[in-house]
Amino acid sequence: MLIRLLRAHLGPYKRPIGLLVLLQLVQTIATLYLPTLNADIIDNGVVKGDTGYIVELGGVMIGVTVVQVCCAIGAVFFGARTSMAVGRDIRASVFDRVQSFSAREVGQFGAPSLITRTTNDVQQVQMLVLLTFTLMVSAPIMCVGGIIMALGQDVPLSSLLLAVVPLLGIVISLIIRRMRPLFRTMQTRVDTVNRVLREQITGIRVIRAFVKDDYEQRRFAEANDSLTDVSLATGKLMALMFPLVMGVVNISSVAVLWFGAHRIDSGGMQIGALTAFLSYLMQILMSVMMATFMFMMVPRAEVCAERIEEVLGTESSVVPPLAPVTALRRHGDLELTDVEFAYPGAEAAVLRGVSLVARPGEVTAIIGSTGSGKSTLLGLIPRLYDATGGRVLVDGEDVAELAPALLAETVGLVPQKPYLFSGTVASNLRYGKPDATDEELWHALEVAQAKDFVERLDGGLDAPVAQGGSNVSGGQRQRLAIARVLVRKPEIYLFDDSFSALDYATDAALRRALLRETAAATVLIVAQRVSTIRDADRIVVLDEGRVVGTGTHTELMSGNETYREIVLSQLTEAEAA
Repeated sequence: MLIRLLRAHLGPYKRPIGLLVLLQLVQTIATLYLPTLNADIIDNGVVKGDTGYIVELGGVMIGVTVVQVCCAIGAVFFGARTSMAVGRDIRASVFDRVQSFSAREVGQFGAPSLITRTTNDVQQVQMLVLLTFTLMVSAPIMCVGGIIMALGQDVPLSSLLLAVVPLLGIVISLIIRRMRPLFRTMQTRVDTVNRVLREQITGIRVIRAFVKDDYEQRRFAEANDSLTDVSLATGKLMALMFPLVMGVVNISSVAVLWFGAHRIDSGGMQIGALTAFLSYLMQILMSVMMATFMFMMVPRAEVCAERIEEVLGTESSVVPPLAPVTALRRHGDLELTDVEFAYPGAEAAVLRGVSLVARPGEVTAIIGSTGSGKSTLLGLIPRLYDATGGRVLVDGEDVAELAPALLAETVGLVPQKPYLFSGTVASNLRYGKPDATDEELWHALEVAQAKDFVERLDGGLDAPVAQGGSNVSGGQRQRLAIARVLVRKPEIYLFDDSFSALDYATDAALRRALLRETAAATVLIVAQRVSTIRDADRIVVLDEGRVVGTGTHTELMSGNETYREIVLSQLTEAEAA
């Protein structure tokens, strides 16, 4: 998964990667050349007392060092730029794919997991790419080059490498094998901490209202401790790796000095050659150390890449049509024919055989008990979900065949839980129509009964709005959400229990204003309050996902027991009449 992900996103950067590899090659060759020059200075300059030779080769060493430093700086520069660009591209790909998801896919992954995958997981892969470019590219060159140069200094002494390098490989592979499952568990527990923290921040009012501070602290502590435990287990393995590697390095150095001293004593080797060999041994083992550091990153990055690929490989259940309809008669006719909807793996369908018709200039209301499928039914029209059976038609065209932009222009939805984005009142109202004038915004606010409270805000239309609209009340949030749809002026208005947070006077005033504003449009209202929908031209009664009645308030009161029970649970017989 990791290789496939990187191959897909490193393609556009072949030129800087090629330049980076060239710079790393030159830098590594320069690094490998320095011990040989040092040995030459010792054997032919220091031992013989030739100062001129020492100065001459010293100048060459300075020149090689300058080349090495310049190449190292250039390699780090291109490595950093490329790795940051790859991280940016992967984040953009994940974000674009998540934006294409329907509510079903978002619910399948969960918001906390999607956030972790877009941020922490991508960061792990990005860090691996950076370390690969800055460390891993030079490590094999250093290792192979160091072995060749060591052989050039003394072949018998180089036999030590046959024992040292495989020993390091075995130690590293055993530890890496244990780390990979721990990293997978770690990312899952990061998701859990993210989810718990998100729930606690979002539901802080409920926590305070039920005095559940201690319970939530324990719940977060459990999630935090679980993450800490697996992090400690991973950290212990990491902590074990470095002493083992350094132990092998130090033992190897002692062995080189021991056997090298005997070689010098027997006249088979010069002092400078031993110094150079020891330097090459250090370079070889340091390259293995760099590879070790990389291998510590690979398991976690591989797990993260799998999680990212899982998102990128998930297709949305709401797929744009291949040959979309780009124009409608723009009358606003809405028709549902034998519509069914079932969640994947559910035992029973949420909606079964639902048929209804809504026409321009009419108000169609949907009412039913909790869990009867009202909000799900409304979500099928703007394609938040796709019906698993039947057809949803707008102006005679199936919504699945409409271009997404056209459907968004035609249908305006005010969701049950209105959401405002961080910014200003104006930026939220212009969300569906960026070129709307201030006059249009004030008109929409007036119709939505929000003009008065917006005028009282410091800044009016430019007043700041916090994320989610947390700095305004629930009723104000609902009215701003209604105004946002009114600014766009769609042909079909969908109100999903959008008046529940309003007092009766504001509710009545808003409905009167909406009646004038949407006189030529198709209006579909889902509501729990009977007073909100009793004057509708057509009322559809849902019960357990089925339509059990259609008619006016008077007709249903006299002929539909389900509707009558709902009404009498809220009103007296006299009020209902």
